[in-house]
Amino acid sequence: MNDTAGQASSRRGRDRARTEADLLQATFDLLQRDGIFAGLNLQEVADRSGVNRGQIYQYFGDRRSLLRAAVAHRAREWAAGAKRHWEASFLGRRKAMFRSALANPAPTLVEALLAIDGDPDYHALPEIEKTRAALQRDQATGALPADGDAIAMHVFMVAAYKGYLIFREALARDVGVPVEELDARVLTVHDQVAGAMTEGDPRDR
Repeated sequence: MNDTAGQASSRRGRDRARTEADLLQATFDLLQRDGIFAGLNLQEVADRSGVNRGQIYQYFGDRRSLLRAAVAHRAREWAAGAKRHWEASFLGRRKAMFRSALANPAPTLVEALLAIDGDPDYHALPEIEKTRAALQRDQATGALPADGDAIAMHVFMVAAYKGYLIFREALARDVGVPVEELDARVLTVHDQVAGAMTEGDPRDR
């Protein structure tokens, strides 16, 4: 391949990557504006991204795939800014994940939609192998009980924070406090529960 052809190919690659990123951002913008269950208008996603609707199907295949890709895109963005996440302790990882999700709840709400819809290609634990390795290290170092069910502990904590994000506004209304106040109180309890699982890991003192 000559230099000119290579440069053209590189431009096409960058163009597609940028187009996909624009489509995924437009998806979240519309979900934020209209709500998760209002229905995602693919024509409006295309219009906001400056492409034709056919390119959505070309790049993602269908609406479910677009939503999965949007969640994965946000996960990659988070991972890029949290490179030392897997080196942290169980409590450190749980604190970081809950706070990150509270700061940006939209991906979790999309995940709920995919799970309720029964999407067989949706994965609630996309980094399960890294998670297993981190949990094994936690048990080997005493950060978690060696004879405990570390996977169940992890699943419980993930379900707790994702469930809270789904219901937080309704819960805040029912208990009669502002969402921000309930967030802070629930964070405190979350950290206490996660901390109790660590059996005094010295890294968390």
